[in-house]
Amino acid sequence: MTVGGYSVRSIGNYVREMRFIFEYYPDTLPSKLTAEQIEQYICYIKKVFNSGFSKCRLVASSVSFFFKQILKRPYDLPSKLYPKKKFQLPNVMTADEVRQLLSVPSTLKQQAILQVFYSSGVRLEECSHIKLTDIDSKNMRIKIVQGKGNKDRYTLLSTHALTTLRDYFRKHRPVTYLFEGTKKGKSMHTRSIEFNVEQAMKQAGFKDKGFSAHTLRHSFATHLLDTGTDLHTIKELLGHSNISTTMIYLHLQTRRCSRIVNPLDQLHNQQANGSK
Repeated sequence: MTVGGYSVRSIGNYVREMRFIFEYYPDTLPSKLTAEQIEQYICYIKKVFNSGFSKCRLVASSVSFFFKQILKRPYDLPSKLYPKKKFQLPNVMTADEVRQLLSVPSTLKQQAILQVFYSSGVRLEECSHIKLTDIDSKNMRIKIVQGKGNKDRYTLLSTHALTTLRDYFRKHRPVTYLFEGTKKGKSMHTRSIEFNVEQAMKQAGFKDKGFSAHTLRHSFATHLLDTGTDLHTIKELLGHSNISTTMIYLHLQTRRCSRIVNPLDQLHNQQANGSK
């Protein structure tokens, strides 16, 4: 998998899923696993753990790699074992809620993290891997190196966020990564970044709203769309492979919906004008 260019995260996920399967069949040699056993295992995790689409797809991908690349045997997971993927709209903060979040008393590092998420739309893992050299203040952009799908891209750098980042740099003096942990030169762990966002959300009064670092990414995209940025540009900024993924934000637009005249209201207005 390393030779094949798989990310560290993917390698860890694949190894973990296969270990779970091997533990489920302790008396079966890995090389003797059958397709029927894999199907029974997926039925088990769906029934006992109520595993959804993403989990089952991860198991299927792990097994497929193991069968084809390790055992050199063909393997196709029956599609009927996949649960139907639910269409769910992501949480999005209003502009006022973002303003409230950024106004709460917090550390300079927390402010820098929050502003980077909201002003650039980066993913959690991408945020942890941003290096100082990725901040391009001349062209006001941030380079995301080997983001999801092992793709490089550029996203926006906010003027306001840049000022905060410069203050943050003068105070914390990171060496390599923009956000570093307790050890200089080592990137801040994603869980630590997530914890900082959670603490800020809690302090802003959003504890029960389910807001997270990823919510700021969704808010970034939705607010761009609301202010007239085209879908293709948002797709490139977010690093989506397919425009259909970006189109979900059409459902979250508020400005476009606010301009729509409800047919019931229109009918009522016509009747009211006709009676005058």
